[in-house]
Amino acid sequence: MTWLSITIAGILTYMTRMTMIALVRRDLLGEKIKAVLAYVPSAVFPAIIFPAIFINDYGVYIEMNDPKIFGAIVAILVGYFSKNVIATIFSGLLSYWFVIFIF
Repeated sequence: MTWLSITIAGILTYMTRMTMIALVRRDLLGEKIKAVLAYVPSAVFPAIIFPAIFINDYGVYIEMNDPKIFGAIVAILVGYFSKNVIATIFSGLLSYWFVIFIF
């Protein structure tokens, strides 16, 4: 019963997302809508990342001495100056791991 529920939920999720992709032609979307949709990844990414940095597993805001904040600050600085996604990811991870394992 559990696998049947998971399968049905997966199919329904797939179908609701696929209908927008398959049935709506790109030329039907106006230029204004395309311009607004271009900002969606920039708006969604911080909404996913910031709670992972600033809220712990118990739903409590963490303090400034948490290693995740140090890693995020290093990643933000490297991303701002280098404009390189891979360098940003690696610098944030390495600085986070350095603080965890060394201190």
